[in-house]
Amino acid sequence: MKIRSFYVTPTLPDELKALKDIAMNLWFSWNWEAVRLFIRIDADLWEKVYQNPVAMLGQVPQSRYKQLAQDDSFVANVERVYRDMQEYMDQKKWFLRAYEDRKTMQVAYFSCEYGLDEGLPIYSGGLGVLSGDHLKSCSDLGIPLVGVGLLYRQGYFRQRLNSDGWQMEEYPENDWYNMPVTLETDEKGDPRLITVEMGDHPVKAQIWRVQVGTTRLYLLDTNFDLNDPWAREITTQLYGGDRDMRLRQELLLGIGGVRALRALGIAPTVFHLNEGHSAFLILERIREIMKSQGISFFEAREAVRQSNVFTTHTPVPAGNEQFDSHLLKKYLEKSIRDLGIGWDQFLDFGRVNPRDENEPFGMTVFALRFASFRNGVSELHGQVSRAMWRGIWPSVPVNEIPITHITNGIHTRTWLSHDMESLFESYLGPRFSQKPWEFDVWERINQIPGIELWRTHQRRRERLVFFARKRLRIQMQRRNAKQSEIAAAEEVLNPHALTIGFARRFAAYKRALLLFHDMQRLAKLLSNPDRPIQILIAGKAHPQDNPGKEIIKNIIHNIREEPFRSRIVFLEDYDINVARYLVQGVDVWLNTPRRPLEASGTSGMKVAANGGLNVSILDGWWCEGFSTDTGWAIGRGEEYKDPVYQDEVESQALYDCLENEVIPTFFDRDSTGLPREWVNKMKTSMRILGAYFNTHRMLQEYTEKLYLPAHLVGQRMAMESCKYAKALAAWRKRIRDMWGQVSIQKVESSITNSVLHVNDVLTLNIEASLGHLTPDDVVVEVLCGSLNSRGELENHVLYQTDFVGPVRDDVYSFKVDIHCHESGRHGYVVRIRPFHPDLIRNFSIEYVTWG
Repeated sequence: MKIRSFYVTPTLPDELKALKDIAMNLWFSWNWEAVRLFIRIDADLWEKVYQNPVAMLGQVPQSRYKQLAQDDSFVANVERVYRDMQEYMDQKKWFLRAYEDRKTMQVAYFSCEYGLDEGLPIYSGGLGVLSGDHLKSCSDLGIPLVGVGLLYRQGYFRQRLNSDGWQMEEYPENDWYNMPVTLETDEKGDPRLITVEMGDHPVKAQIWRVQVGTTRLYLLDTNFDLNDPWAREITTQLYGGDRDMRLRQELLLGIGGVRALRALGIAPTVFHLNEGHSAFLILERIREIMKSQGISFFEAREAVRQSNVFTTHTPVPAGNEQFDSHLLKKYLEKSIRDLGIGWDQFLDFGRVNPRDENEPFGMTVFALRFASFRNGVSELHGQVSRAMWRGIWPSVPVNEIPITHITNGIHTRTWLSHDMESLFESYLGPRFSQKPWEFDVWERINQIPGIELWRTHQRRRERLVFFARKRLRIQMQRRNAKQSEIAAAEEVLNPHALTIGFARRFAAYKRALLLFHDMQRLAKLLSNPDRPIQILIAGKAHPQDNPGKEIIKNIIHNIREEPFRSRIVFLEDYDINVARYLVQGVDVWLNTPRRPLEASGTSGMKVAANGGLNVSILDGWWCEGFSTDTGWAIGRGEEYKDPVYQDEVESQALYDCLENEVIPTFFDRDSTGLPREWVNKMKTSMRILGAYFNTHRMLQEYTEKLYLPAHLVGQRMAMESCKYAKALAAWRKRIRDMWGQVSIQKVESSITNSVLHVNDVLTLNIEASLGHLTPDDVVVEVLCGSLNSRGELENHVLYQTDFVGPVRDDVYSFKVDIHCHESGRHGYVVRIRPFHPDLIRNFSIEYVTWG
């Protein structure tokens, strides 16, 4: 039986036709006046369609449209919002103001998930939400970037807990024809298709577009009848299926994503790999350049590597994708052979130790080796990443491993409550929304009267409590709870109590149970009637993570009895909607990861922007955000070898912090009932953290530190039929073949008796044998600094020597003067490393000789 389909669209009166354009642009998701339009149409329907304006417009009765078209106030509101959107789309933004001469730059941003709005459920958690905020800030700043991802038919799962507290997963189907996505078509109106060969199977994909302000996001979809069932299922679930399915998804994302951009006529000059899931785009880019320029794999590699940006997001092994070589061979053997390299050579690119044949192929390792620009997502995570991946550069000091960091942020207006935004408009002025790149506007937070800020925050706490009660009632009805229990949900929580939030993915290292480590002490904290406290908890475990599910079950069992029952609530199905209510309404945001496994975290940033205060382990972003004026730290950044002992120490530190600092500060009120010290802390937190921990600052850093440099050097590599890429590949081969001839022959110093005085000059004369290389191929450097008790250099300074001249045959002389500014025991070491003007980082090539 063949079903023939057709599409029915809502008929909007002329006065209301702009509603469709507003609904189809995710700009509405960070503009409250646009959201209010849809709430005014039908508030109950807005909730029923899960805040999806496209679906809503299709369900509104024509009689209601007729009524609205005759409402002058509503029509004027539609016109005003539409005009605001058009002015936003046409506005000259930060990038063109600052870099008009670089407007040929085009970034392609690849991510396996995007958390843009409740009505487009193609995300699972933090990585997706960050990707969504990334696109929104690119729109606000006018950065020329397009996103690439996959369109999942079922997206991530909806969470339900059974009566025993065990997580169950539901996978509702997404209806793309009633969501803010548009199918890309060709001149004939047919879907624009691309094909990716997966072994012997050609897989076709169609391309959907999501408009995110001025930024376009393209999503690939294999679920249509030109594919067989094996191919159609590829875009069924985010992070679903077995290893075979994950590999097929990542082949589609990487290879198919590049081909989709080409089919759309988009020619990126920079490719940003957000995590390793999209790393197969490297192969497709190399294949394209080899074919178009007639050059070798290694020559094309130079052109590709120089314009790739790679962001690693987690030091947790599960977050760094690996594949078995036999599975890879099933799908990639022919493609690798066509690139002119051997299979084992390809596998080596994805191994930390290429000599270890048992090491799986790592997508993170592959991306690190084929991107000249690499970064972690916080200062601490940069340090952790350099240590974690030092095996790729075994001869390089860990602090010089070529992985930098750019600390994550949030798209503030997406997460800011409309109540707080209204307050900001009054006291910060229009610059806050119109020129979000001007961060000094946050200084005006101090102008907000404390009583107004506090009342605004109280309203958000009350709304959170009402939301939680409603959600809890629905949860209980779904579990067929007793009517008395359902009625009791109406009274749970106190809108005036100190409200603590804890919401995140339930992975073991997040330590959700740390708060419950000492149940008696927790009960004591919760039982003081003069200082009421309540806790809201939310979060999902991965469907295959049974230990994570056990943590949720443990919490549910813990909170069933008094005094916890009415003071601790678990909200099911944590998503963007739940997150908004939580971050906008809590007083305190609790974060208890096992340091240093939290790469960044962004939920606490969202809370800070809304006036909440953070209580957190010093990990991820909080290492940079914490001060005694902005929140509280649990511990002092210690790291432990014994996790049991660590949990004992840090749980007590948490209880001490709550009991002795947080709770007294919150309940210390002046004669007007205002917690003045608390409000002052709110202001400082909002002013300092809001100004820095946002994606506008983050995107400016990406643009100036990574995108623009990658664009410029990538353009150079592509010039004159890849002339410079060919030269760099030839130089790299020469270095590899001849580096064994490089050695340090002699080091002579000006020290006569091993003692110098402060302000003396230490002169070093160095003779180096370079074999068939020349002094232009290398840099001779000296690392000099104080020595610790183990005779190791600490806080060293790097000095570059001057070339003096040839000594004999292949031996050359170099010299450096080092000024001694501090007393104590010092030391130095000499090294030689390769140098080429087109290398982006000092150790983009891993060879180094020490002496």
